[in-house]
Amino acid sequence: MTFDGEYATIAFSRRVGHPPEDVRSAITDPKQLQGWYMTRATIVGGKGGSIDFWSGPAQFHVTGRILSWDPPHLLEHEWKVEPRTGLPSGEDSVVRWELARDGPETLITFTHRRLTGRTALGFAPGVHGFLDRLAAQLEDEPLPDWGRRVERMRRHYPTWPPSQPFANPSEPEE
Repeated sequence: MTFDGEYATIAFSRRVGHPPEDVRSAITDPKQLQGWYMTRATIVGGKGGSIDFWSGPAQFHVTGRILSWDPPHLLEHEWKVEPRTGLPSGEDSVVRWELARDGPETLITFTHRRLTGRTALGFAPGVHGFLDRLAAQLEDEPLPDWGRRVERMRRHYPTWPPSQPFANPSEPEE
């Protein structure tokens, strides 16, 4: 997580044992998104296309234009949420998925930039939980309980305002 003034960027890298085509399908197919991302999705593919998501347990209504579309390696889209309880100023940010083939595996680089600092700190453990669910879905394993996973991971991330360094979230669970 990096901060630049009032804004922040969340970045995660995750390696999965599946080719980019499989990962791309999991992040763009509405049926697959409904599983790991708990999202009702409408996607109009292609650069200049659009996303319309009702996402996660909080059912954020997320809309935006697709900024980059290069199957199976890149998807970048706006992530716009109107003001609501828990996000009084809304959000106007950008999500980027980069998928790099590495033999039979894919290196996923997920970046969510231009989030307000408070939102980034709140979202980081949730994104961690969603990526765990994505990996499980790709492996055809039971999906981890998102809420429990987020609560376990929350201690690895700072709270608002950030005042001290935080633990590495990839360290082993106790």
